[in-house]
Amino acid sequence: MPNDLAAQLLERSSRYIDDGEADGATTQPMDAGLAEFGDGLASVASFSHVIALRGTDGLTLIDTSSEAMAGGVQASLRRWSTAPVDTIVYTHGHLDHVGGAPRFVEEAAGMGEGAPRVIAHHAVADRFRRYDQTDGYNARINARQFGRIALMQAAPERWAIDWVWPTVAYAESLEVDVAGEPAVLHHDRGETDDHTWVWLPERRTILGGDFVTWVFPNAGNPQKVQRYPAEWARALHSMAALQPELYLPAHGLPIAGQERIARVLGDVARALESLVDQTLALMNAGAPLDEILHSVRVPGDLADRPYLQVTYDEPEFVVRNIWRLYGGWWDGDAANLKPAPATQLAAEVASLAGGAEPLMERAGLLSQSGEHRLACHLADFAVRADGSPEMHARRAEIYGRRRDDERSVMARGVFRDAAEASAARAAPDA
Repeated sequence: MPNDLAAQLLERSSRYIDDGEADGATTQPMDAGLAEFGDGLASVASFSHVIALRGTDGLTLIDTSSEAMAGGVQASLRRWSTAPVDTIVYTHGHLDHVGGAPRFVEEAAGMGEGAPRVIAHHAVADRFRRYDQTDGYNARINARQFGRIALMQAAPERWAIDWVWPTVAYAESLEVDVAGEPAVLHHDRGETDDHTWVWLPERRTILGGDFVTWVFPNAGNPQKVQRYPAEWARALHSMAALQPELYLPAHGLPIAGQERIARVLGDVARALESLVDQTLALMNAGAPLDEILHSVRVPGDLADRPYLQVTYDEPEFVVRNIWRLYGGWWDGDAANLKPAPATQLAAEVASLAGGAEPLMERAGLLSQSGEHRLACHLADFAVRADGSPEMHARRAEIYGRRRDDERSVMARGVFRDAAEASAARAAPDA
């Protein structure tokens, strides 16, 4: 039987799905609270939840949380079971899923146990190597995206960690015994190219990783590598075909009931498929990216779903990723194939406008009326033509207003960073 926390979470998710709207958070507090969903199956809340299976031979963990938050997860697990961690399954190689693994390896050594076996798709190792190669870049973009809150790393100036590498790698699917019961690991591309979701047939339960996160799918992320929305949708259909009775995600609320799970999986899949279909239709008709970005929309009946809210990623960003996946980096505008340097273009525009001041004046008026897209273009022209502290101060105000009007974490992070960069240039001692 579910414990009290699990029952509360299931009641809330069922109400949100059944009513079609949320009257509270669709996430869980990141307080390492342990929700038990049946004998030997628990989810520990964190930035990314850790799913635990308890068997006679030890614990199996599906993901390990981040380096910074694994201590709380470990303490919660140890109040539930003192059994050693026998197996770790990575759903994918993002740091909020794998960063806590060293703590559990160290714990096993302290208990006199061998290191846990670590199972993952073979592309996880490639991801770790890429993170090592792009450590500085990833540290910067994640500080920008998450506002320098060190939820997924111990030190903000670095990104790569001492990886716990997979000891068992698979390609398409893998049948394996975990905690004394059968499990089937499935690989599908979606948010990442290395993603695993887990089917527990005896429990009719799916451990879904990041395929459902109770926000609009992270299939666009402007600062990260390629996402795969069409394959993401196919993975959701594959999950629904198994007719699960319980779905435990790595982010957001658990879902109980075959019909509710099918509804959520189907809605998320349909939202992604619609973006892909609309984008490809316009690409095939010869439309440039600019036209596509301002034409493609999520179907209206899905926009208000509590598990499809635009609070993290955005459909507009997903469209860009679809274009990149099928069409390359050129946006279809001939001038952008080999553009002039941005500062040169800004100087020419400022010259035509009568200087940087008229550009910034117009940018401010547009910003105050809510025309943020156009305002930011003009503000950037102005500061590239005249990088004085005064111009940067006004640009900071414009980007600050844009940040405040955005809903998604990703957009707010970029615009906040732009505002802060100009504010720093405007400071007296800059």
